[in-house]
Amino acid sequence: MGLMLDILSTAAMLFIVTAGLMIIFGVMKIVNFAHGAIITLGSYAALVVTRLGLDPWLALPCALAAGVLVGMLVERLIVQPLYKRPLDAILATWGLGIVIGQLITMAFGREVQFADAPIQGAVPFLGTEYSAYRLFLVPGALLLYVALTLLLNGTRFGVRTRAVIMNEDLARGLGINAERIRFTTFALGAGLGALAGALITPLSSVDPNMGLPWLVSAFMLVMVSGNSITALLLTCLVYGACQVLVGVFISPILGGVTIAVLAALTLRLRPKGFAHD
Repeated sequence: MGLMLDILSTAAMLFIVTAGLMIIFGVMKIVNFAHGAIITLGSYAALVVTRLGLDPWLALPCALAAGVLVGMLVERLIVQPLYKRPLDAILATWGLGIVIGQLITMAFGREVQFADAPIQGAVPFLGTEYSAYRLFLVPGALLLYVALTLLLNGTRFGVRTRAVIMNEDLARGLGINAERIRFTTFALGAGLGALAGALITPLSSVDPNMGLPWLVSAFMLVMVSGNSITALLLTCLVYGACQVLVGVFISPILGGVTIAVLAALTLRLRPKGFAHD
């Protein structure tokens, strides 16, 4: 049972970390390589809350707000002029990630630090003791999945977003403001990235490079899942299970590269991944 809970909680963390990146990729068709730095930004928001002695739950709205604000600025100042040049946009976001990392280092130093978890200890669950916070992340990921599904499929914003994804020129012809959709989507994706950083921080240390390993896994998962939230959830579950099983039964080092290997194999067999419009 402990192994099954490890699989579910790992899949939950992967989904939480990747959701913001996937939303930006689905609408803009660019990979935001600053996503790792934004995850780190959310982690340091949680650290600031800890240092101030505030309720650890406050880290979540603080990280979300910080991510949205940074996303709005980045979209307007950096990404918007590069919509027609996706390769340049990728390079720009990569450089931005480095800049954010250096600013964080200047403000907080390079040392490893720790943030408080809003839920402490272990709880009995189906005959085993398991981390209460890791368990919390499973329904948290499902709630995020439901919220994003309703947003993209059950609201006017979602309809307009899907129109931009499928045919931007036609959407513009129907009077949809594609620039506003892109602006809102990028801000939302960045906010979710920072929120993810605050959510995963209690399970790891905080340092200026902590978002980079998550960026690699998120990038691979997005390439496989495309613009489908459901495909992303299922991919996180399958790949997360493989990562845990390889790490437990073969080698933790091989477990760390499992997602990258599986993604490469998947894209070799299905160049478009599991994306569908």
